[in-house]
Amino acid sequence: MKYSCTLLIVLSVFFVHAQKNAEKWDLRKCVDYAMKNNISVKQAEVQARITAIQAKQLELFKYPSVSFNTNLGPQFGRSIDPTTNTYSNTELFAQSYGVQGGIQVYNWGRIKNGIAASQFNVQSALADVEKAANDVALNVAVYYLQVLASNENININKIQIQQTQARLNDTKKRVDAGALPELNLLELQSQLASDSTALMANINAFDQNVLALKALLNIDAAQPFVVDTPPIDKIPLENLLDLMPEAVYKMALTNQPLQKSIDFKMKAAEKNILSTKAQLYPTISGSYSLGSTYNSKAVNFLNGNKIQYFDQINQNFRQSLGLGIQVPIFSNGQIRSNYLQSKENLKVVQLQKDQADQTLKNNIYTAYTNAVAAMQKFYAGKKQVEAAEKVYEFSVKRYEIGLLGTLDLLINQNNMVKAKIQQLSNQYDYVFRMKLLEFYKGQGLKL
Repeated sequence: MKYSCTLLIVLSVFFVHAQKNAEKWDLRKCVDYAMKNNISVKQAEVQARITAIQAKQLELFKYPSVSFNTNLGPQFGRSIDPTTNTYSNTELFAQSYGVQGGIQVYNWGRIKNGIAASQFNVQSALADVEKAANDVALNVAVYYLQVLASNENININKIQIQQTQARLNDTKKRVDAGALPELNLLELQSQLASDSTALMANINAFDQNVLALKALLNIDAAQPFVVDTPPIDKIPLENLLDLMPEAVYKMALTNQPLQKSIDFKMKAAEKNILSTKAQLYPTISGSYSLGSTYNSKAVNFLNGNKIQYFDQINQNFRQSLGLGIQVPIFSNGQIRSNYLQSKENLKVVQLQKDQADQTLKNNIYTAYTNAVAAMQKFYAGKKQVEAAEKVYEFSVKRYEIGLLGTLDLLINQNNMVKAKIQQLSNQYDYVFRMKLLEFYKGQGLKL
């Protein structure tokens, strides 16, 4: 018994010391940190950057393409003279330069609509980042409230131990004086050991909840970490009448990131249909080229002198412009297949939107129903705690005058503690259910 009490004291001192020396985190700080450091959010951000790069690459198709090339080397045997374009058996050293490029003049909006689709995809990816952050924020709130609840359980256990210890001290005096049998003292000692075990179990549960919250925040498990514990009664809650499910649903359709993401995907799919359809029609393209050559054996026909390098480059300079039309006649059905597939892709996204909206509505109505039930359970629990406290108060008075046995007193004390712990659970459940409705309404998470 002495060993258990000593261990309990050491654990309690360590627990309090750790809380005093570590930095405190409130819900807002936890959520902000998680949105920047959670791995799921980072993955969504990487995907958004990739989508933005792809969109930027498509946008560059609006501009002319340009390429440069040069070739140099000796020629042997019968070959074409690069400057006269005639066959020659003369061994020579030649170099050529060229710049080529092209631009699509008209393509029935294929590039324009492709760019528009890619920009909508970027907006969708950004909404996906927001969704990942929202999901993380909601999970942070769940773990945060679990930490608060387990901390309150610890406080209740401490009060229970104090009450049991007070009864134990008083009973010991009476047993020593011969006013009560020793059995009463043994029963209280057993209860104190049970209370101490419950406290250690709740401290362990608290530590496990903190570790789970750290993992969600992507914080090293060894780093000191203390959750700020605002009084549960001080957490502001909206009136339930202001959170009617149909009204919340209409707001959620415009503020929830999943709905935003799918809306952008639908717009992108519509633009993709126009882009793929344009491939069925002719494309008008423009081209241009610049070039020049050098021949180590080139001579001036008038005086027989060798023509210098830069003089040749200048004399042999050439340029050309062209306009071409490409008409798709038969491509093994690939172009038409792409067009038909793009139309089906739009239907897929429309079904995704219908499913997401239906799920959102069901979630909101379920959240509202749960909130109503949690509120009723919370207020009913208040009465249960009040009744258990009165029973315990009467039990103490009867025990002190010898009209109630120790076992009955402990049963009433345990019933009171159980009622308080259950009511604490009811209260945190009620707060979370209300905060979930506020979250769907678009007010974020705040305690």
